[in-house]
Amino acid sequence: MKHLKSALGAVLAIATALLSGGTYAANDATPVDTALVVSVDVSNSVDEARYKLQMEGIAKALEDPGVIEAITGGSSGGILFSMVSWADKPAFVIPWIRIANKADALAAAQRVRKLPHQGGEFTCMTRMLRSANDKIVPQIPAKAARIVIDVSGDGPDNCNADEPIEKVRDELVANGVTINGLPILLDTPDAGALLPKAVPGGKPPLEQWYREHVMAGPGSFVLPALGYSDFERAIRQKFVIEVSGVLPPPNLTAVASAAR
Repeated sequence: MKHLKSALGAVLAIATALLSGGTYAANDATPVDTALVVSVDVSNSVDEARYKLQMEGIAKALEDPGVIEAITGGSSGGILFSMVSWADKPAFVIPWIRIANKADALAAAQRVRKLPHQGGEFTCMTRMLRSANDKIVPQIPAKAARIVIDVSGDGPDNCNADEPIEKVRDELVANGVTINGLPILLDTPDAGALLPKAVPGGKPPLEQWYREHVMAGPGSFVLPALGYSDFERAIRQKFVIEVSGVLPPPNLTAVASAAR
């Protein structure tokens, strides 16, 4: 009977730990340098061709030798990687996976390429960030030196969210998260009530909106893509900065333009 009670007690202890958000598994997991959430806009403006440019850009970035070197070169020798696609609502399309070597990175790239296109109508960025704060970040299965959410999209939040995006952004920062932006600047002029007014010689309105409403946390930055064809270059450069933990250069937009 003593042995039975002891066994039942052990089972209950494990079950309690698992139900409390994976604490038991997280405490036993090997630490990582970065826990990276890559979130991509799949709203109405993202047709099949644009979707493929995003997925292929992320996959090629994961296969890039410089990115792999940044992933494996930290003190813990690896990262946790996940992906969210979002439009009217977010979808956690790649739950947390560990990337600690080239084979892991190549396998992750193939998973990205196989993701089906799940579209939507609106650009509900606030809902995505709320989901990340409440559901994704608490499920990180290992201790991470940095937690980063990478937000890309071709427009501002247009979803009439139940709460201000700044409120959710600030909650994430309070929970130790850095949010970086990758606005996709289209050839069409930025216009509309949701964007700041264009200033001659200033930053494009969508880039400025990302700086005011999205970017936040230690070492945060905004790195624009100059159209969907430039997404691969931008996400690759962004990954290197994010997973290595180095501070971005102050003239990042100019550097990005020169790198095209």
